[in-house]
Amino acid sequence: MEIWINPACSKCRGALRLLDEEGASYTVRRYLEDVPSENEIRDVLERLGLEPWDITRTQEAAARDLGLKDWPRDAASRARWVTALAEHPKLIQRPIITADDGTAVVARTDEAVRDALGR
Repeated sequence: MEIWINPACSKCRGALRLLDEEGASYTVRRYLEDVPSENEIRDVLERLGLEPWDITRTQEAAARDLGLKDWPRDAASRARWVTALAEHPKLIQRPIITADDGTAVVARTDEAVRDALGR
């Protein structure tokens, strides 16, 4: 199990605390420092069963600068969104847990963290 975090994020710290309380074995990826590649983002999206716009933090300054709210949300635009996430990792929703069974969850709640632990 791996968890993508921003240490400054309270949701990430809460997820780590819960993983520790449950005695989970996991690795931490500080994705703002160890930026995921486009291929890694595509892999996580497949594991999540989501599209790139579903995990994009559209309220971030970079999102406004890029004009993301006006970008099409369709298959033809998917690669453009993935590139934006790779080039601006702060736009990636967090925390993301990749579970050992090949799935992943956006773990913003205790329930989502527990769901990942049960996989």
